[in-house]
Amino acid sequence: MALIPSIFGGRRSNIFDSSSLDMWDALEGFPFSSALANTPSSASEVSTFVSARIDWKETSEAHIFRADLPGLKKEEVKVEVEEGRVLQISGERSKEQEEKNDKWHRVERSSGKFLRRFRLPENAKMDEVKASMENGVLTVTVPKEEEKKPEIKAFEISG
Repeated sequence: MALIPSIFGGRRSNIFDSSSLDMWDALEGFPFSSALANTPSSASEVSTFVSARIDWKETSEAHIFRADLPGLKKEEVKVEVEEGRVLQISGERSKEQEEKNDKWHRVERSSGKFLRRFRLPENAKMDEVKASMENGVLTVTVPKEEEKKPEIKAFEISG
């Protein structure tokens, strides 16, 4: 496993999380990044708002993802399942309209696209994914298959 995520194909942004498959732009924030970086277009398009924070917890019944997406409407967010048990959460926050007479003192809120991908374990029921959004928090629930317990058969001992 490489210690530095690759911007050429490898999409892990968190080197300590093998299931996180984020798009990561190493040159994000540099003024020359779009001119000099030879990154795939999908990686450079997703560099502005990649910091969508997502929690993933596993219960006995399901895998539950919670994402803080303040200011976004559910129509601006997509939850998709790809082949290979990959859950993808993406969306876009539109840039605020600027008026010519406006004088900005500070711009800290980000705008642009985000994309997060998670490889789910074998026990995930990918065809039963449910998503809901309330107060800027997206909750995605992926039910788990019941764990098959081994059948134990007792035998009588003769003799």
